[in-house]
Amino acid sequence: MNELSFDEIKNNLFAVNEKICDACKKAGRNRNEVTLMAVSKFHSVKSVENAINAGQLLFGENRVQEAYSKFSEISEKYTDAKVHMIGQLQTNKVRDAVKIAQCIQSVDRISLLDQIQKQCERFSKKIDVLFEYHTAEDSKSGFSDIDQIKAALDGFTEGKYPNITVKGFMTMAPFTKDESLIRKSFCALRNLSQKMQDEYKSLDLRELSMGMSGDFEIAVEEGSTLVRVGTAIFGERVY
Repeated sequence: MNELSFDEIKNNLFAVNEKICDACKKAGRNRNEVTLMAVSKFHSVKSVENAINAGQLLFGENRVQEAYSKFSEISEKYTDAKVHMIGQLQTNKVRDAVKIAQCIQSVDRISLLDQIQKQCERFSKKIDVLFEYHTAEDSKSGFSDIDQIKAALDGFTEGKYPNITVKGFMTMAPFTKDESLIRKSFCALRNLSQKMQDEYKSLDLRELSMGMSGDFEIAVEEGSTLVRVGTAIFGERVY
């Protein structure tokens, strides 16, 4: 499939933002409580540039090599553009992820935090992270043990990760049309966030990254502060 034109991407961004506004109104929320991330994996530098020129500055990438190649070029030209890593991250890819990203949303184990800290020290960089929480059976990634999440958060309160700021949590809802199951997934993340915030008052864990092209309106209704939308903005992926 051919990549979308500037006008098509601009119109899609407008439509997605309108839907976010409507979902916020339905939930009694302020629109500025929700950030839109454009998931640009498998889409070209030109498509990202079109989105930037249409006013979109935050992007999500799954694969480190692709993100590094793409955003090394984009960041030189558009200094306000930011990229978050949202895919499962292998330890040997952390160096390049740290170099290119402002946030790693898919932290799912303490050993990964240790490696992120090591690479941040190496490049004298600070980075944000989210903890991915496993809430759906068809997703294999994410913390599934709350005790492990607490152990990771303890590391932050003990000053173990001076170059990393934990901002909150991320999840992927099940791939289903059953709205009750989708809401259950998002509620589980919101409840985890509230529980951890109550226990770790010195940390600000308010970021909730949940919701994609097929379910972001439900996610906004359930408390999402960051939605990850790809297909609804860029069209079907170009492989």
